[in-house]
Amino acid sequence: MRMIKGAGSRELEIRKSRFVCTLARAGEEAEAVDFLARHRRAHREATHNCTAYVVGERGEITKSSDDGEPAGTAGIPMLEVLVRRGLTGTVAVVTRYFGGVRLGAGGLVRAYGRAVAETVDAVGVVELRPVVTVTVGVEHAVAGRFLGDLHGRGLRPADVRYGAGVEADVTVAVPDLGGFESWVAEATAGRAVTCRGASGYIEVPI
Repeated sequence: MRMIKGAGSRELEIRKSRFVCTLARAGEEAEAVDFLARHRRAHREATHNCTAYVVGERGEITKSSDDGEPAGTAGIPMLEVLVRRGLTGTVAVVTRYFGGVRLGAGGLVRAYGRAVAETVDAVGVVELRPVVTVTVGVEHAVAGRFLGDLHGRGLRPADVRYGAGVEADVTVAVPDLGGFESWVAEATAGRAVTCRGASGYIEVPI
């Protein structure tokens, strides 16, 4: 699962028309709709504000709008770029200021698609990888060595708590869970207790 690294905008000029693409993140459809409504109000003087968004954990919710451009020449090409890049949680709006030269249907399709594609390239993309927080409990006698071994494997506990024993919260990629728990058992000679907790995602630039 992928999404844009962050919000951003980019402008290009094609045959005297200005195409300004703005991208933003949206965790759910209501957030995407709200962003687009606010953008339209802020740029109501533009000739068109064409839109597209993909939201949902699997990118299952999609929508686009030509906003007065000939049907299929703006919103759909924009949406196709987002889908082709495998993005979700992403909303795009291309604000056009007409320059007096008509582009024709093919020219519009290329212009709107290009505006989104170049802006995605400019802001960057991250991959969302599923992770789980694993709490590892060990005795004080083995805690120092265990924490050192964790660092040696490139793992940095999100939190370490000292009490009757020592507990460390470690973020582990879902595909690595079994291997991590086996390694913990081996590294502590079976003296550790592991508990899987909250799940989520980490962002990895691609």
